[in-house]
Amino acid sequence: MLRPEEIKTVLLQELEGIEKVIQMTDIGQVIEVGDGVARAYGLQGAMASELLYFPQASERLGREFYGIALSLEMDSVGIVLLGPDQMVREGDEVRCTGRVVEIPVGKELLGRTINPVGQPLDGKGPIPAKEFRRIEIKAPGVVKRRPVHQALMTGIKAIDSMIPIGRGQRELILGDRQTGKTAIAVDAIINQKSFHERGDPVYCIYVAIGQKQSTIKQVAETLARFGAMEYTIIVSAAASEPGALQYIAPYAGCSIGEWFRDNGMHALIIYDDLSKHAQAYRQVALLLRRPPGREAYPGDVFNLHSRLLERAAKLSDELGGGSLTALPIIETQLQDYSAYIPTNVISITDGQIYLEPDLFYGGVRPAISVGLSVSRVGSKAQQPAMKKVARRLKLDMARYFELAAFAQFAAELDEVTRKELIRGERLVEVLKQDQYQPMLLWQQVMIIFAGVNGYLDDLPVESVRPFEKQFLEWLRHRYPEIVHEIETTRDFSDATEERMHQAVKEFKEIFVAEMSKKAEEAA
Repeated sequence: MLRPEEIKTVLLQELEGIEKVIQMTDIGQVIEVGDGVARAYGLQGAMASELLYFPQASERLGREFYGIALSLEMDSVGIVLLGPDQMVREGDEVRCTGRVVEIPVGKELLGRTINPVGQPLDGKGPIPAKEFRRIEIKAPGVVKRRPVHQALMTGIKAIDSMIPIGRGQRELILGDRQTGKTAIAVDAIINQKSFHERGDPVYCIYVAIGQKQSTIKQVAETLARFGAMEYTIIVSAAASEPGALQYIAPYAGCSIGEWFRDNGMHALIIYDDLSKHAQAYRQVALLLRRPPGREAYPGDVFNLHSRLLERAAKLSDELGGGSLTALPIIETQLQDYSAYIPTNVISITDGQIYLEPDLFYGGVRPAISVGLSVSRVGSKAQQPAMKKVARRLKLDMARYFELAAFAQFAAELDEVTRKELIRGERLVEVLKQDQYQPMLLWQQVMIIFAGVNGYLDDLPVESVRPFEKQFLEWLRHRYPEIVHEIETTRDFSDATEERMHQAVKEFKEIFVAEMSKKAEEAA
């Protein structure tokens, strides 16, 4: 019979043997590499989406080199490489790290441009982050959420009046290339500056996926020029980066946004764009020999975007009431919004803003299609003042575009139809807006108020925008109490509404008199 000391020695030897076996399952060998992916033999202990370390590749590169275990098979592991595949060679060692991909989070990232693994790209030195988060986190359940009810103002008249977005909502922006999708997203970021000044900040994350580096730099410079970079984080996975980095980029940006949401703050994240994200995932999946499905996309491409966009949420008051609002962007081909990826994302989101090329090239900018754009949260996420003045606006605009198409073929129009066309033409002018010029709530409310109440109907169409510019400047000095009430209460009383009618009439007399004077001088 063994003594206690001998039993202890035998047990320790057995444990050492087990540890060696476990360690052996955590080490593998590269058997194939190329096109941004590698296949390794061994690694029986690897987890799905685990970070795998390449010691020899790290020595060649001069910094740590990692990959992500994406395909766990019987005899090998498919790995997507987070760096140049030229650094990895057949026979190289691969090691498990026991860590799933993580990214630094927190306010330390504000004003910075980083890659999807948290490394700085702006030359401003290391990021002193105190906290890290996994890039893949399960979305909060229904019990942890509350219905979307707070407005997220974009500063764009056409959106805030007809397609309101709420904090915690997912609103898709889609359209052909070069129709102003990124411009809407950038304007929404710039508009949050006024909320930061009011003490109601919305922190912004712009995720660039598969964009040219010059385009990403241009967006960063624009945000810096308007003072928006101080509350914005850019996550960049340019077109020149490996497919793996483009694949993880939106998840990394989402984890950064979730930190703000889970700490009782509000965040806005823009994914620009998820079409290129799906293409990057298709590239990686095909290289890993996953079976192709429709349009060669792998079968889980719907899950790819649903598990990302489900993470946008408005949390319950018990959990701090924070929110993460998502504005994914999708690029359509030749106005085909019923294609595979667009319809996937439309079914996941809470509405869409469709940009129509015909409107864009016709000078209507932003080129928002009233008939095909919708917000499924609706007026619950709209400011009370805007709700009062824009109640019928979307219906009137949809009817105008329908009548305008019909009127092209009609020889004679009845008086009612003619009046609707005249009103619609003026409202189209009212909703036009220059790029990088988001408007405050009172400015939007007052010019839409003038338009929907018919005060612009007898003005020439080309005079509507000059009227708007001069009217808003005049109103700010002449009726500051109206401006103050709308901006502080986000609403207006019946008495204020009377003063609004009075103000528009008063300025219109001045404007028409000036127009007549200029016409006489010109004659």
